Amino acid sequence: MRPFDCQRILLGVTGGIASYKAAWLARLLTQAGAEVDVVLTRAASEFIGAITFEALTGRPVHTALIAPGHALDHIALARAAQLVVVAPATADFLARAVGGHADDLLSACLLATTAPTLLVPAMNDRMWAHPQVRRNADAARDIGYCVLDPDDGALAVGEGSGPGRMPEPATILAHCARLLEAPTALAGRTIVVTAGPTREPLDPVRFLSNRSSGKMGVAIAAAAWRRGANVILIAGPLDVAVPVGVRVVRVETTAHMRDAVAQSLPGADALIMAAAPADFAAAAPANAKIKKATLSDSLALTRTDDILATTRGSRSTSCVTVGFALETGDARNEARRKLADKGLDFIVANDALEDGAGFAVDTNRVTIVHADGREEALPLQHKTQVADELLDRVEVLLRGR
Repeated sequence: MRPFDCQRILLGVTGGIASYKAAWLARLLTQAGAEVDVVLTRAASEFIGAITFEALTGRPVHTALIAPGHALDHIALARAAQLVVVAPATADFLARAVGGHADDLLSACLLATTAPTLLVPAMNDRMWAHPQVRRNADAARDIGYCVLDPDDGALAVGEGSGPGRMPEPATILAHCARLLEAPTALAGRTIVVTAGPTREPLDPVRFLSNRSSGKMGVAIAAAAWRRGANVILIAGPLDVAVPVGVRVVRVETTAHMRDAVAQSLPGADALIMAAAPADFAAAAPANAKIKKATLSDSLALTRTDDILATTRGSRSTSCVTVGFALETGDARNEARRKLADKGLDFIVANDALEDGAGFAVDTNRVTIVHADGREEALPLQHKTQVADELLDRVEVLLRGR
């Protein structure tokens, strides 16, 4: 999985109760395609055993700075790593990292590596709030380390809740991916992505909508953030978690999404309209729940605004604009019509009735129709892969503007 395939990651684990989460992080990194070298501090070994990590990574675990046959492990591990992650990083380890200590294998590896380094502090909330710990975190950033702030949540038993909790492994994985990603044309760019359905009220308890889960749009937003973009995700109701690092604007109706897109367009380098906004709304939504006994045989509907069409005049000439055409018939012909009508750089066509490529699934088969008439039919693949394929083409266009 991009960008983990064939990458060596050194995962350092220090002695905190959150070290149990490091085992799941090791598994996620390995499943993503990385080779994971785990370094346990002596204190970490009191919380979790080396055998656990060996079973999850399929690789030996390193613990000693000096041992027969392993005298230069800190050099070999540091040189081999494309990324160093310390999770959890205790208050003591932060202090030693900032002080340049090299009295154990993990701290020595930090001094010997030139790879990007991610430190993930986890500790009691009172320790995290201590001025010296905060100074150490800031000093680590000044050195060039990436330091994640702890989450606010449940701490060890009896300690209640507060800032100090180690972020979830999936969150750490996303930050690892961003650090591993090679420089791209999206770095520093503002990318607006829409996702999910919208809901048009019939009455206070019912609405018109569609089957969109938002998975495609969320995958695009996550991939764009991983590539270094500043991402604004304008989303209706979603059946998938919001990606890390992305600014989210929640909307309900198509009109709300239209307005949010219009407000986000100034300064945007790309607009990717992956949402499935409702095309119809009740002509006169009821103020109270409609009773079956009073419902007529027909329901008056009205068309909603076409978001891409209404924003055509407000897009800058340098803004790359991408649309989607989800159809149940000749998707490519309909895509070509929408491409011209809405002034798009390219449009992504797919068939809602194809197995594995419609709503609420993790895969998609799409055809990319370009403004110059070219068509690219992509194979059935995971939506995360489709997202990267689309962003590759967005980057090409951005480089030319």
